[in-house]
Order: sequence, then structure tokens, then C-alpha cells
Amino acid sequence: MGEGTGSSVVREPNNYKKGEVPPTTTAQSQAINKYSVEYIVRSGIAGGVSGSCAKTLIAPLDRIKILFQTSNPHYTKYTGSLVGLVEAAKHIWINDGIRGFYQGHSVTLIRIFPYAAIKFVAYEQVRNLLIPSSNYEVPWRRILSGSLAGLCSVFVTYPLDLLRVRLAYVTEHKSKVRLIDFIRAIYHEPASTTLTSRRYIPKWFAHWCNFYRGYCPTVLGMIPYAGVSFFAHDCLHDLLRIPLCAPYTVIKISEQEKDRRSQQNQRTPLTTWAELGAGGLAGMASQTAAYPFEIIRRRLQVSTLTATNAHEHKFQSIGGIARIIYKERGWRGFFVGLSIGYIKVTPMVACSFFVYERMKWHLGI
Repeated sequence: MGEGTGSSVVREPNNYKKGEVPPTTTAQSQAINKYSVEYIVRSGIAGGVSGSCAKTLIAPLDRIKILFQTSNPHYTKYTGSLVGLVEAAKHIWINDGIRGFYQGHSVTLIRIFPYAAIKFVAYEQVRNLLIPSSNYEVPWRRILSGSLAGLCSVFVTYPLDLLRVRLAYVTEHKSKVRLIDFIRAIYHEPASTTLTSRRYIPKWFAHWCNFYRGYCPTVLGMIPYAGVSFFAHDCLHDLLRIPLCAPYTVIKISEQEKDRRSQQNQRTPLTTWAELGAGGLAGMASQTAAYPFEIIRRRLQVSTLTATNAHEHKFQSIGGIARIIYKERGWRGFFVGLSIGYIKVTPMVACSFFVYERMKWHLGI
């Protein structure tokens, strides 16, 4: 018995090629420190790619939704129904062709990669701080982790979002649309009187704040949007991993691979349909929670473009825009385009979480 045991130990390395060792003893099998630069870079790449894929997927719907939300005079007649959505798409196709659906998309991609990268990196880091172990897995910590991650990402990339909306809003092209012209126009628009009335605030700074028109409602909307999105996704993941569902929702991998991944603190990913379903439902929940703030934000972002007199051309407040929306359409005005929002957000968030989870799996984090 002793000889047999010793013999098996001696021969075990011969099962591998020269220079190879069992997977469980390789450096790649060790869990990467979640606070390390390597982990942050990998999760950032995964997040950026996932966001870019998701935004490209729904870019045509995003253009139409922005036109509806901002009450573009050429598209108000199409709002309120799915038939109107189809008619609006036809209108864009006839006037601008396929390029019309992707107007402003280059700015979207420039914005979305750092936005998604920062959001997912921030979520991973904040979640590790707020939920260091399973004992801290409570709803408010999950929601707060997502909300803080969303706030970090939106602060850095908001000016690019404003430019994207301005580009998407324009439907009449008397000349070639140039990004630099939009940047100059936004900078020279009337600045907030709250800032210009303060002597200690430089004039140039007040005008640079024009690139943050609608930022406050964005922050207010991001708190429920990102928080609910990550919270719902995590909860659905937990639900789909219970023993009753796991045989149908979790990818089947070999025991050796499972052991190797467990040493990296990686959970076996869900099947494609389960992951997409969880992401889609999370997107619908977050969209419903944050949509009124998104309406106010979009109207603020184009308020100077829709102004008809000098008074309206001034920097609008959140309350002022909210009153205008309510006066125009009542409470329903805060949910204009929500059906399109669902059609857009469901595949977008589903794609985003799916690509992110798969990239994390392949990047070993």
C-alpha cells in the first residue's frame, strides 16, 4: 500500500507536459486581489466593452427616444404609441438614411466606454468595501453600491452625454454637422445666473458649467437607476442559482474547471438565456424608477434649442422644467417614451450585463 501511494505521487507530474503543473497550483489559479491595479484594469476593460456593445445595439432606438423626450417639433406627432415609433423610424430613414439612426453615436462611444468602465470598476470596489462578506449582504448595501458607482461614472462623462443629446436632437442639416461647433455653441450659451451673480466665480467657469445642464436631475435619476439596476441583477442572479433552478440556469463545466475557478473566487456563469433575462428585467425595473428624472434631464439639455424668446433662453431650473412638462401633458408627460424606453433598455442592459459577466469569466476576475 505504501509503495503504491508513493509510486502514484512520483508519477503524477508525468501526466502534464514539460513545464506544466496542475491548474490548481498555477499563478493563474490564484484569486486576483480586487483592490489591485490588475483587477481594476481588467474589470474596466470588461465594463467598457460591455457598455459599447450595448449602446451600439440600441443606438437607433436611442435616437428616436431622445427626439421624443425632448419634444422635437418634427416628431411630437409620433409620440405615445408603438405605431408612432415605426413612423418616426420611417421619417428618419427617408430624410437621413441609415446614418440618421446613428447620428451622434461616435460621441456616444467616446462617452460610453469610460462611463461603463468607471461604473463597473466603481461598483466592484464600492461593493467590496460595503459588502466584505456574505454577512453584509443586505438590500440597502447593494443599492447604495450601485448608486455610488453610477454617480462616479456620470460625473466624469456627463459633458459627452450632453453633446450626444444635442447631436441627436438636430434634424435639419443646412450644413455638415461638426462637433466643435456644438462645443462652441454650448460654451457661449447664457450661463446660470446663480453662478454669474457670484463675483468670486470666474466667468469662464460659469460658461463651462453649461456642459452640465441637466446634471442635477441626472444625479437624482442615477441614484435609483444604477442602484435598482445592480440590486435587481444581483437578486435575480441569486434566485437563478438556487438548487431548484441551477440545473437549468447555470452553465455546466467540468469539476476540474470548477475547482480552478473557485480558487479565483469566480462563480460559474449563468446560461445565455438566464443572464440575458436577468439583465433585461433589471433594466426594466431601473428604467421605471428613474424615468421622470431622465425626462427632466433631456429637456434641460436642449432647453436653449427649444427656447422661443429671451426669457426661455435663460438657464432653466429643475423645478421650472418640471412645471413646464406638467403644464404641457400632466403627470403622463414625465413618462413620455417609456414604452420605447423599455424596448431600448431591456436589450441594452441585458447585453451589457451579459458581455460584462462573460468578459469577467474569460479575463479570470
